[in-house]
Amino acid sequence: MAPRTPRAVVKVDLNKRPSEQEKPLHNRWHPDIPPVAEVQEGELLRVETMDCTGGQIHDNDSAEDMKNVDVSRVHYLSGPIKVSDSAGVPAKPGDLLMVEICNLGPLPGDEWGFTGTFDRENGGSFLTDHFPSATKAIWYFDGIFASSRHIPGVRFPGLIHPGLIGTAPSKELLEIWNTREKNLVERGENATTLCEILHMRPLASLPLVKSALLGKVEAGTKEWDRIANEAARTIPGRENGGNCDIKNLSRGSRFIFLYLLMVLI
Repeated sequence: MAPRTPRAVVKVDLNKRPSEQEKPLHNRWHPDIPPVAEVQEGELLRVETMDCTGGQIHDNDSAEDMKNVDVSRVHYLSGPIKVSDSAGVPAKPGDLLMVEICNLGPLPGDEWGFTGTFDRENGGSFLTDHFPSATKAIWYFDGIFASSRHIPGVRFPGLIHPGLIGTAPSKELLEIWNTREKNLVERGENATTLCEILHMRPLASLPLVKSALLGKVEAGTKEWDRIANEAARTIPGRENGGNCDIKNLSRGSRFIFLYLLMVLI
């Protein structure tokens, strides 16, 4: 039996901004962000993505881009992707959806990544006291191995993973999130500024209109304003999966979504 070729459902041009892509990206969770593609049950598909900063970090020897990165512009998602069964019936809350990652890798001509620390004055991190200034190391991929000119003598096999994957919430679930997180913030139990959000793992992250990217929703319209004021941020993980940052979410992993709840097997 001949191997199947995946169908490219979302492609990105790394020379363009997230908002300029042929199929525009988004960085918020909301059920009314329109899908940019549709797939059927059992399909083998290919989805291309940008790095979490949307191209703000560059392959050079300066950490100025890490120092001045706009931390409100993160997690550019490829999609949403509408999923239907073999009869063409769209998936709905309560259905069981399994997604398997068959392969992962860098785009041709872009075989590099970065690690870094945020500057204390622009985000910081849980190691800010030890590393107060922004730092950056560029890593080049050679098969499964990564090495860096900034850290000579180090070469390691790495697990490429998406970091963030999930399903759009239903309107009911989005309301639960916003009510729950608003209550946390009002009780003073959570960080609310961008610097505080990156300094600690947030329990809540309230909707933020600034830097919202809503895919096909036309900017400047009442619909855009409504969604931007309701949409959930992508920084904390929630019932829909979301920002997991687990290296095991790599090739061969299967995700099971049940009413927007993710389980890794």
